[in-house]
Amino acid sequence: MRFALFSLIVLLFIACTYPQNNDYQITKRLIFQPKDKEILDQVLDILAEETNTPIAVLMVKVGSYFKETPYVAHTIETDEEQLVINLRELDCTTFAENCLAISNTIKSKEHSFEKFAAELQKIRYRNGKLDGYPSRLHYFSDWIYDNNQKEITNSVSKEIAKTAYPNKVNFMSTHPDSYDQLKENSEFVEILANQETQISERETYYIPENKIAELENKLMDGDIVGITTGIKGLDISHVGILIRKAGRIHLMHASSKAEKVIVSEETLEEYLLNSKSATGIMVARPL
Repeated sequence: MRFALFSLIVLLFIACTYPQNNDYQITKRLIFQPKDKEILDQVLDILAEETNTPIAVLMVKVGSYFKETPYVAHTIETDEEQLVINLRELDCTTFAENCLAISNTIKSKEHSFEKFAAELQKIRYRNGKLDGYPSRLHYFSDWIYDNNQKEITNSVSKEIAKTAYPNKVNFMSTHPDSYDQLKENSEFVEILANQETQISERETYYIPENKIAELENKLMDGDIVGITTGIKGLDISHVGILIRKAGRIHLMHASSKAEKVIVSEETLEEYLLNSKSATGIMVARPL
């Protein structure tokens, strides 16, 4: 009984105050397990001497470390929004976010759990500030936009393909019953509806799936991609990291179908063309 109680306390650990990081104050509410810190320490130890390695190369190395990690959805959902760190189980978005946060931690030369947590919060939340459920960057086109503003990534879809994307999002506000945090919170629904309007008014670009082969030489290892979708009200249906194999671009991602992190056997072009809902990609290049 004591052990079970101790395990629960560790799982719901509320961290002490962490130092300020580049004008972003890390939240005092932080959830993780000891195993998450062990995994981070292992990655940082393996790549400790890679501080001068280009961020694109680091993204692939970090992503490759997590291959075979189980795919699990909804791992960062809590009743009250908190910074959840889970390196034991990943979904497609948390895979990309964690790889980017770890890569930035390595580049910073401050190889600590506290630095990683600050980097993850900066990436995951609007303006890097955790302020309730609506502050999380739920739509990936918004994630790309916000991380561009923070100079963490650079959206290169426009310069690569010059193709406008009809980005009209409203899925969350029109399907509140699909989200536990929205079911009985009309205030959150209203905030998200306003955010959706702002996202939909932006000029957005993508690379259509039928142009991937033609423009593949302009894609880079380590690019973060959001797969655009024909599903009404959504912008992105899946997220991954690009990696080149035998001269062709493939997708490294946390796959719900494979139930783990994999590098797809199909090329990116084949992956998109074989998907019923995919229409192309948006590309965020880590800086």
